[in-house]
Amino acid sequence: MARFSRTQVAQIMGSTGMVPLFYHPDVDTAKKVLNAIYKGGARLLEFTNRGDQAHQVFDELNKYAAKELPELILGVGSVTDAGAASLYMQLGANFVVTPVLREDIAIVCNRKKVLWSAGCGTLTEIAKAEELGCEIVKLFPAGTYGPGFIKAIKGPQPWTSIMPTGGVSPDEENLKGWFEAGAYCVGMGSKLMAKNEDGSFDTTKIETLTRGALKIISGLKKI
Repeated sequence: MARFSRTQVAQIMGSTGMVPLFYHPDVDTAKKVLNAIYKGGARLLEFTNRGDQAHQVFDELNKYAAKELPELILGVGSVTDAGAASLYMQLGANFVVTPVLREDIAIVCNRKKVLWSAGCGTLTEIAKAEELGCEIVKLFPAGTYGPGFIKAIKGPQPWTSIMPTGGVSPDEENLKGWFEAGAYCVGMGSKLMAKNEDGSFDTTKIETLTRGALKIISGLKKI
């Protein structure tokens, strides 16, 4: 069962402005990344649903976070069907993110009052997602659309909350473009999850990048 309500999740997404996301099949490695982003100030993490055993890794991470990182809101991403969404919610997922708009996922998440964010790429999809109860729409792949897309959507639909994901980086110029266009928050993956030359995660740099990005976002939100 989710530890945080959908209202709490939406509020934290908006107040911090960033949802880090990553996947790794090794539990111990994943725990180190969780600690890095938590120390950097992040209070959300989207664990992407990749690999046959991803749900087992998520289960271990969620139990760990509940004990060691009590303010961390752990959710799941890359969910493509209602069965997977239900499984992760049984394991305690606090939010569900999808790469596409799926009504079956909306139904199972709404039934348990778990926040879900649908991947959309047109105004029609966004409107449909909102009709199905989506509070925060995921713009994906955001790098293909750019900040101008968000600005255009906010014109006729100022109530729409958008989370661009894909093409977002922790530098000020990139973040400024998204938030000045009207982004509610951003999803950030590979650009945040720094790695060493051997391919392992550089947790020290991840912590630094997380802290820096959140500071930039905080300043942008005050403008």
